[in-house]
Amino acid sequence: MPPTTVFSVDQSKSMRDQAVPGHNRWHPDIPAVASVKPGQDFRVECREWTDAQLKNSDSANDVRDADLTVAHMLSGPIEVEGAEPGDLLMVEILDLGPCLPPQDKGDAPGQGWGYTGIFAKVNGGGFLTDYFPDAYKAIWDFHGIDATSRHIPGVRYAGITHPGLFGTAPSAELLAKWNKREQELINQNPNRVPPLALPPEPRGVLAGKLTGAALEKVAREGARTVPCRENGGNHDIKNFTRGAKVYYPVWVPGAKFSGGDLHFSQGDGEITFCGAIEIGGYIDFGVELIKDGMNKYGQMSNPIFFPGPVEPKYSTYLSFIGFSVEDDRQYYMDATVAYRRACLNAIEYLKKFGYSGEQAYLLLGSAPVEGRISGIVDIPNACCTLYLPTEIFDFDIRPNAQGPTMANRGSAAKTS
Repeated sequence: MPPTTVFSVDQSKSMRDQAVPGHNRWHPDIPAVASVKPGQDFRVECREWTDAQLKNSDSANDVRDADLTVAHMLSGPIEVEGAEPGDLLMVEILDLGPCLPPQDKGDAPGQGWGYTGIFAKVNGGGFLTDYFPDAYKAIWDFHGIDATSRHIPGVRYAGITHPGLFGTAPSAELLAKWNKREQELINQNPNRVPPLALPPEPRGVLAGKLTGAALEKVAREGARTVPCRENGGNHDIKNFTRGAKVYYPVWVPGAKFSGGDLHFSQGDGEITFCGAIEIGGYIDFGVELIKDGMNKYGQMSNPIFFPGPVEPKYSTYLSFIGFSVEDDRQYYMDATVAYRRACLNAIEYLKKFGYSGEQAYLLLGSAPVEGRISGIVDIPNACCTLYLPTEIFDFDIRPNAQGPTMANRGSAAKTS
């Protein structure tokens, strides 16, 4: 018997139109919609993070035009009985995946398919947005645990399915701290594209069934869900999968646990911003409490977790190196620059086999690539590496004396 479903989703309807709507801001006043006990197993169904604005098509106009004020659509909040501020909430992922029958086929991501998107620089951007400023998309079809794409032919890989985003509700004091420090960052360059951070935004807000003054308060104060923070949030950790155990700080009575943003697969960094294979679906949890756990273990500002033991077993990786020099400018121990260069080096390599830069970028965001900080002490250059599994290709990408095999590899979905 599957666990009891405490939050259900009809994939034919917007999150706003569900019998019990979810939410898309972090705020302590959003009321819990269900309650579970420590030791209880339960199921949460999730809508795709944009509320299924993106379609199974060969056009990326939907990526270009996506309304990101509605993101992320989260399931919950779920009260954990007995949880108090200062506790640690242990959450174990028991199972998860795309939509189950009878919702396994349909028009929403997760109903037999998913997508990876390069978001335009003026609407979200991505890790390499200065090099790839326009919107593109790849659609992936699921074959059991494997994914293939008509937009990136010659590739097939097993996904490490995981949620991009789960967390606990912030206290009013913690929420105020977030808004203050992020606004201070925005003030350093308020006209930057893409912006340095996203302040509270009343447009697109959803806070369960709140209306009137209560909804206006959440709209005015609620934190956007894009980054990870002290409550957990949008970590996008690909090994947060079956068997993972996560210990979340509790900031409000009942913890108010919620999330979504399920991914069929993702590479380390989710580099295209929407770099994972995005889906709706389900996730099964078990929960326990460690009373006063934040103090006992010194975890006052972040979750900790055990990675799940489930992942595809690829044996051969081609690794690309990057260091903290960009456009002949020397940076001091900058791991962000180093990882960006490693990604760009991999993209240039894959272009020699006939992929476009956009196809390669989409692939690195969605495939189970490994990203590592390999050297962080040898001044002035940090060294980062990107490990690309060679077995995911149906041709040999390893260097040899004859040179790369160039072929027509199709095209990612473009904007009109």
